[in-house]
Amino acid sequence: MPHTPRSGNATAQRQLSCLWCGREIVESEAGRRRRYCRQSCRQRAYENRNSLKGTGIPDDSVVLSAQEAADLADRWFAARCAAEDVAIAIEEGAEHAELAALSKTLLELTREAERLR
Repeated sequence: MPHTPRSGNATAQRQLSCLWCGREIVESEAGRRRRYCRQSCRQRAYENRNSLKGTGIPDDSVVLSAQEAADLADRWFAARCAAEDVAIAIEEGAEHAELAALSKTLLELTREAERLR
């Protein structure tokens, strides 16, 4: 079940991720659903689809360079470390303010980790 963020107007907005870079796309209910966060992502996706033609690689595959894969792994490592910090703080009986700050950091890092590129 997808997570629905707590916002005052959650029913009037959909949260989506860019199909190219993974950045968050927030849009209203009206109109066609956006697939990319900006025109450059749309162009890169088009170029990628055309480069895969005739290779046997499915069109919906995500192909990352070695550097992009390493960057993605680094972002997830940072998020895991932040989650461990939260767990340790809970075990040690940290104050609410410290837990709130650690949770905020964890949330920011996981959002960043969702990006593919």
